[in-house]
Amino acid sequence: MSLADAVSHLSPELWARANRALVRKALAEFSHERLLTPEPLGDERYALSSDDGSVEYRFRAALYALDHWAVDESSITRHRDGAELPLDALDFHIELRGTLGLSAEVLPVYLEEISSTLAGSGFKYTKPQVSSSVLAKSSFQDVETGMTEGHPCFVANNGRLGFGVHEYLAYAPEAANPVHLVWVATHKDVSTFTAGAGLDHDSFMREELGEETVASFAARLVSLGLDPADYHLFPVHPWQWWNKTTVTFAAEIANRRLVLLGEGSDAYLAQQSIRTFFNTSAPEKHYVKTAISVLNMGFMRGLSAAYMEATPAINDWLHQLIGSDAVLRSVDFSIIRERAAIGYHHRQYERATDRYSPYRKMLAALWRESPVASLREGERLATMASLLHVDAEGKSFVGALIEESKLPAEQWLASYLRAYLVPLLHCFYAYDLAYMPHGENTILVIEGGVVKRAIFKDIAEEIVVMDPDAVLPPAVERIRADVPEDMKLLSVFTDVFDCFFRFLGPILAAEGICEEETFWRAVADCAHAYQESVPELADRFARYDLFAPEFQLSCLNRLQLRNNQQMVDLTDPSAALQLIGTLKNPVAPFARR
Repeated sequence: MSLADAVSHLSPELWARANRALVRKALAEFSHERLLTPEPLGDERYALSSDDGSVEYRFRAALYALDHWAVDESSITRHRDGAELPLDALDFHIELRGTLGLSAEVLPVYLEEISSTLAGSGFKYTKPQVSSSVLAKSSFQDVETGMTEGHPCFVANNGRLGFGVHEYLAYAPEAANPVHLVWVATHKDVSTFTAGAGLDHDSFMREELGEETVASFAARLVSLGLDPADYHLFPVHPWQWWNKTTVTFAAEIANRRLVLLGEGSDAYLAQQSIRTFFNTSAPEKHYVKTAISVLNMGFMRGLSAAYMEATPAINDWLHQLIGSDAVLRSVDFSIIRERAAIGYHHRQYERATDRYSPYRKMLAALWRESPVASLREGERLATMASLLHVDAEGKSFVGALIEESKLPAEQWLASYLRAYLVPLLHCFYAYDLAYMPHGENTILVIEGGVVKRAIFKDIAEEIVVMDPDAVLPPAVERIRADVPEDMKLLSVFTDVFDCFFRFLGPILAAEGICEEETFWRAVADCAHAYQESVPELADRFARYDLFAPEFQLSCLNRLQLRNNQQMVDLTDPSAALQLIGTLKNPVAPFARR
């Protein structure tokens, strides 16, 4: 690639388009989080002034349930002293830095994340524009790499600070370039490999890598006078190898506690979560999730070596729970298990830091089952994030599925909600168990345009058991979290209603597929049908009322604007939440009291 090719997506036209889209999102999401209070001018028109009053933004917006602002992108204008100015997302955040609560320390780093997000949008605009009707019938990985929006709530959702442009083009999911992982051997004195029931290191590696590769790696160790039996095999993200491992772990390499073996032969594609790889050479093999020390959406995307130890046990426990539950079996719910994990313990950095330090999260990996093996005849896969995708012509992915299904929207929604919402509700009410069930963590199994079942992933780092008295195996104890009673149901209200359904309903309404009221009635009907199927949980339904008139507004951007390096402590997720007033519960009007 030439120097010029690397920045060919940074043109005035594409940059202006990316800025307009991001200012639209900022106006919408910051207004939703009540950071901004646009002044109504009548006829769905609004005005917003900068902190010093010198700049004014004007735009049109329709308001939906949950204080959702559907801002008309084409209507946004920016004015100073009677003159119209171009839209600029960096200027927008500087002009409103006080209102947004951006500290002097956070602001420049946040601006860099905004700049990276804009550059990513510019790159996506250069790709061939695939229509939603075509994308909806495409392969699992074409859908995964075809997503254009990223997280629907976060404004700076594509920071990836640490990637140079050449690395962005090599490793970003939207670039869709095959990646070969770097393999190293790590001495068993400083690395821990754990695996699910019935698995061991040597046979697992032979299955993943093949006999020939394992033999060549062993020969490499023998040629250095080392015994392969003393080492674990360990995959490393190429970016991490070049930028961190070779420098930060230089002593470990010099002392042969860490030995470079070479690249693996299988090609992988980066997923939306950026540090997880899907095996395109052998799609039925495991995903590999790697540590990568880039800053993205409020966290350094490392992996904790200490956390990895319990990962397979947590997954086995949940897999067993799901398999033994009649309700979860009835909707064909499943998880893709994290079957094996490995972590490197750098003794000196561990002595020098606490458990939260990014230095303890630089070298770890896990292997997650592929959903491909579970497919039946006629079924295909799509990330649930795709349901919020709208193409360049304004046509939605979800609309294309409904059209393919030939079902009325209500019937299509009933099937989708049964697959996705019922498992979430049942796990919460029956087990006090909550997931992080956003679009990127949920895989939909589709047949003829209809969602047949849901598969959840990213289990060990993201699930919590909120019952202080639940009996958990010792290895699983880590997932217990002390969550106040009045905040427990926020796991559904925030993650599902506010962070996903809030967007899905207006997409369907804007396209004329179904009224917003029809959408929320379908959600209510699904919840009622579930509750009627398990009358023995009636006390729990009364205690945690899904049909309560309102619930607390939990704000994600406020977390990132306050601290974009470490938004929350995953071991105490409720402590850091930014709760700002309440939202009217859109299913409350449909309650059957």
